[in-house]
Amino acid sequence: MRVKLIVAYDGTNYCGWQIQDNGITIEEVLNRELSRLLGEEIAVIGASRTDSGVHALGNVAVFDTNTRIPAEKISFALNQRLPDDIRIQESCQVAEDFHPRFCDTIKTYEYKIWNARFPNPVVRLYSKFVYYKIDIEKMQQAADYLIGEHDFKSFCSARTQVETTVRHVTDISFRHEGSMIIMQIKGYGFLYNMVRIIMGTLLKCGMGMYEPERVKEILEARDRGCAGPKVEACGLTLVGIEYL
Repeated sequence: MRVKLIVAYDGTNYCGWQIQDNGITIEEVLNRELSRLLGEEIAVIGASRTDSGVHALGNVAVFDTNTRIPAEKISFALNQRLPDDIRIQESCQVAEDFHPRFCDTIKTYEYKIWNARFPNPVVRLYSKFVYYKIDIEKMQQAADYLIGEHDFKSFCSARTQVETTVRHVTDISFRHEGSMIIMQIKGYGFLYNMVRIIMGTLLKCGMGMYEPERVKEILEARDRGCAGPKVEACGLTLVGIEYL
């Protein structure tokens, strides 16, 4: 049977989702512990290959197994084996041809900024610290230029290798929770480092370094060198993936 997992993790101590040579990853831990639990070689397929240091509340993974354990019970058994910074939120059986990356989805990310006079050690692993005053109304004005289907070449890493850099962003919004500023962004898919570069660019607008209209010019330039910096990974969380 094919089993779907909803996976939450604190990405602080991991080199991202995908298995690689330079450090431990979420995929590696899941494969290891599922293989031990089920007594067979397991290789999960993830919906979103989050970068090193990025967190998730609702990433999705699937795997195939011959186990007789009911799919909905695997989450309970697996959580007893996983480290404290990875937890399965749900497990269920899905169709044999279900593939988490080849379905129409809307992904929701959040980026957090601690905007105060001094850093807060409690949130330092999950947000970017900025002591300059930030105007989220200007950030929203700038963000509105990015909503819709556009070529986001200016907002992805220069080494991104994809057939097209056109993506569709459905919504960007900002909110305050005390000293925390949270950007939520939704879309049908994102390029490598796209959300972090968007946030770095919008932050320039919020700090008064760019006028909001400049974001439209950056978008139309299709040049990574025109956009703002890529912000730190620690502030980014994959909130969830909605299958359409």
